[in-house]
Amino acid sequence: MGDWNLLELWRSMGTLCHGVVIVLMVMFLRSMSVSAGRALRYKLARDQSKTYIAECNTSLEEGELDRAILVAEQNRKSHIAKIVAAGLLDFQAAPAGMPEKAVMEGVERSLERSSAETTEEMKRGLSGIATIAATAPFVGLFGTVIGILNAFRNIDTTHATEIKVIAGPISEALLTTALGLLVAVPAVWCYNLLTNKTDLFGVEMQNCSLELMSYLRARQVDVRKDFRPPIISE
Repeated sequence: MGDWNLLELWRSMGTLCHGVVIVLMVMFLRSMSVSAGRALRYKLARDQSKTYIAECNTSLEEGELDRAILVAEQNRKSHIAKIVAAGLLDFQAAPAGMPEKAVMEGVERSLERSSAETTEEMKRGLSGIATIAATAPFVGLFGTVIGILNAFRNIDTTHATEIKVIAGPISEALLTTALGLLVAVPAVWCYNLLTNKTDLFGVEMQNCSLELMSYLRARQVDVRKDFRPPIISE
């Protein structure tokens, strides 16, 4: 154990193994930076959505659609705010004489489009993390193959089979394998965690769309004087 020195291993590596280690380090930094960025983005979406839902429900209960849209502009990171604002803007833009069915179909299309765009924005970068998680072990394996080839080359050059002749190249091979796994495992964890969060956001946006459609239909028909709008929830 006293001879285990990463700096010495680095110095003993060949050019190809150096390249493999550098690539793995770049992959690790990339996956961690994207994961951290997405985690921060999701936290902002969650926090702003809680704030927006409270203010939006009050606006909808009072029938103030303009205020609900204005509050959405102040919470642009909220996935709920984007959905509600898209639906309300399309609803208000409908001509006065347009049939109810046509108006609601337009609102529904607007909600679906906004939901799809928001989902894609939420998932931005996750495919890169998945690619890193899937390929990092193979990059490490490539370094392993190079290390083993160097070990056999040393045997052929020195015409000796002592362990010290092949110890260095084998150590390189094991190091690159370990690095590949160290890069891949956190990337898999982050990808699964972030994907679960985006799936949850998708469900929340779908529920929000259904509740908003119910509210707008009731507002447009206005057949009950004691009508109370549904509460927008996550």
